[in-house]
Amino acid sequence: MDHASKQFEQFMKQREEVAQSYVNGDAEPLARISTLLNPATFFGPAGSYEQGARKVLATNEHAAAQFQKGSNSRFEIFHMAMSGDLAYWVGIQHAEVRMKDRAAAVSMSLRISELFRLEDGAWKLMHRHADAWAPADKE
Repeated sequence: MDHASKQFEQFMKQREEVAQSYVNGDAEPLARISTLLNPATFFGPAGSYEQGARKVLATNEHAAAQFQKGSNSRFEIFHMAMSGDLAYWVGIQHAEVRMKDRAAAVSMSLRISELFRLEDGAWKLMHRHADAWAPADKE
């Protein structure tokens, strides 16, 4: 594995830690790894979408505020790769989350595709597609 691939692999460990913070109500780590440049897009689990870096950041901040401490998240990465200044991963994000409007924890499994762009030597999230995973989807 070359240096750039190792660097992206290390970034993906950070990305998973960022997801853990997010499901505990803290959007700041995600903001730090998100692009501030356009294009940027987010396709949300409920079928919505946002375009533009500022709108995506605002959407993420609003959504993170719905989560409470005591939540957990982990990635099941099917594959990931990088080439030049673009990288991606696809897989399932499994989470057990505590929502502000619910007493009991909620289990979530989302099919995830994320694209990253190298900006000034740092990987930045430029696109996230998340939708509900149903176990029947797995072959």
